[in-house]
Amino acid sequence: MARIRGAFDERLEEIEAYLELLEGVEREVRSGTPRLGSSGLIITARQQRILYSSVYLQLYNLVEATITKCLDAVCAAAMNGGKWRPGDLSTELRKEWVRFTARTHITLSDENRLRHALELVEQLVQALPVTKLQVETSSGSWDDAQIENVTTRIGLRLQISQSVYQGIKRKIRDDKVALALIAGLRNNLAHGSLSFAECGGGVVVDELRDLKDRASLYLGEVVDAFESWIATYEFLVPDSRPVAA
Repeated sequence: MARIRGAFDERLEEIEAYLELLEGVEREVRSGTPRLGSSGLIITARQQRILYSSVYLQLYNLVEATITKCLDAVCAAAMNGGKWRPGDLSTELRKEWVRFTARTHITLSDENRLRHALELVEQLVQALPVTKLQVETSSGSWDDAQIENVTTRIGLRLQISQSVYQGIKRKIRDDKVALALIAGLRNNLAHGSLSFAECGGGVVVDELRDLKDRASLYLGEVVDAFESWIATYEFLVPDSRPVAA
């Protein structure tokens, strides 16, 4: 669990350090021609825009890494060295185990589909513990809607505080909320439909910091929700949850 929070905080600190650098560049711009040192390389407006656009990549990295680690933690808790059996898992997480084991969500040849079905049957007949599990997603574009979809799918109902929820749902630019804007710009950069200089145009550091704040506050509460859900064994059916000492 500490690894989820630790990785989240580490990436957030990287973004904060980068924003501090950009704020320094902005101060230099306001006071004259920005340079690296008193007589060093001049930072051009184009280079400044390129620097700004990189924030969107860092923010998307924070989003995807956080959700990936949260889902990995769920799977690790469900496997737990073979302590739990499929019948111990909650209805929603048991569906994920069936989905993963029987490969029900992908196209297979008849032979491979039979092989995976037999593996599922063997697991159930012998009452074997859960030793393999992955919550598979098709999202290549994580935003708050995708996060809410996958948490609902595994049976975790997010309870986000009102102020944070309003912040993450408020439209920022191009009729998009914060995480959708981050994901969209990241995808445009990754696929080459938008240059880095174009992406960073017309942006100031205060806007990037506001975007970071909205995303990080929301993701922080998502991490808290996952940690609490796992710690209280809500991924198990009630009868299989350990009794607190």
